[in-house]
Amino acid sequence: MAEATEKESVQERLQALHEALSQQDPQAVHQVIINLHPAEIALLLESLPADQRTIVWDQVDPSFDGDILLHVNDNLRASLIRDMESHELVAAAENLDLDDLADLLPEMPEDVTAQLLQNMDDQHRQRLEAVRHFDEDSAGGLMNVDTITLRADINLDVVLRYLRRLGKLPENTDNLMVVDREGRYLGLLPLTTLLTQNPTQGVETLMNSASEAILASTPAQEVATLFEHRDLISAPVVDEQGKLLGRITIDDVVDVIRDRADHDFMGMAGLNEEEHIFAPVIASSGRRAVWLGINLLTALLASWVIGLFDATIEQLVALAVLMPIVASMGGIAGSQTLTLVIRAQALGQISSGNVRRLLSKEIGVSLVNGLIWAAVLAIIASFWFNSQALGLVIGAAILGNLLVAAISGATIPLLLKKMGADPALAGSVVLTTVTDVFGFFAFLGLAALFLV
Repeated sequence: MAEATEKESVQERLQALHEALSQQDPQAVHQVIINLHPAEIALLLESLPADQRTIVWDQVDPSFDGDILLHVNDNLRASLIRDMESHELVAAAENLDLDDLADLLPEMPEDVTAQLLQNMDDQHRQRLEAVRHFDEDSAGGLMNVDTITLRADINLDVVLRYLRRLGKLPENTDNLMVVDREGRYLGLLPLTTLLTQNPTQGVETLMNSASEAILASTPAQEVATLFEHRDLISAPVVDEQGKLLGRITIDDVVDVIRDRADHDFMGMAGLNEEEHIFAPVIASSGRRAVWLGINLLTALLASWVIGLFDATIEQLVALAVLMPIVASMGGIAGSQTLTLVIRAQALGQISSGNVRRLLSKEIGVSLVNGLIWAAVLAIIASFWFNSQALGLVIGAAILGNLLVAAISGATIPLLLKKMGADPALAGSVVLTTVTDVFGFFAFLGLAALFLV
């Protein structure tokens, strides 16, 4: 219900924006977006053609520019940055958190980057360089450096006085980080403990030393899994020597989960997750043309297999009628297995120890479904074309193709990952080729042997 309400709210805002734009009234546009969160404005910008997007962007409060740039997709961000003056980019980036600034800097012009670094004090510059050193898809790339650290040899009263003097806490702070003299991570002091325990007690006796830190080199997807399994709000990040570098917060992990979901969903269609609905025609055409070309090659391969049996098809027209059924059944069955395995890979549920069991299970499922639907289709074909032999042939082809589909759906993602390719992007193309080619070859081959 909440999701439906949010969707309606976005649609209502978009409709109101379109009405304001149709009136060519900048003030009306300003009134629509004035109270929106930067993420909501970013979503609206992605929903507009380029000419209307420019009008809306001109009405955005400049103090929101940096946050909006972070929330729009990469292609749109690059377009907005190209159209902004250097002083506008500097102003947009100056108020960002260091971890967000680290994400944005690689896309900034060199002169803007130089000016931003020059405007920083040494401490902030060193912290920024610490974040930029890591890959953006790692724990180090996700972390921010706005951590509050404590020594273990003080009591809670000292901590409380320190926090009062500090005046505020970083966002999503649920724990304070405890370190030794060299800055090595020792444990966490939960805020709930700080507020509920006797102020005379020491940090060392109350801190949670069992809470493990995350290595900076840990892939972002593994970080997201850790947050999910441990119900974390924040987590410390350390280097190989155990020195505290920063922390990751739940808002950054939500972004990782969303990006991965977008990647997998768009990848199934051979699209980049950064593709937005009003991307330039030439750019969109180029990206899609690659996968259309690959699909054409696979279709030509399937057609070539059919061409091998053209004489057989000419003698028995029923084969042309039934061929699509064999390929379609195999494609659907394979896609079910493929989707299951890709999801399991993303969740880290597949290892060398359970691959064989997984394959056995999927073969078992395909055998059960294959026998059921092979029998159903054999009966239908027998009565439809008054040929029991034809029914047996298509039944055998369906059973064989469902078995091949299950094996392919389970093994293709594993092989692609081992080769360094993206299973979500390439898996469906390879699977469709296998099931189409084998399905046509099995059906027409059996027909050539037993029916003609």
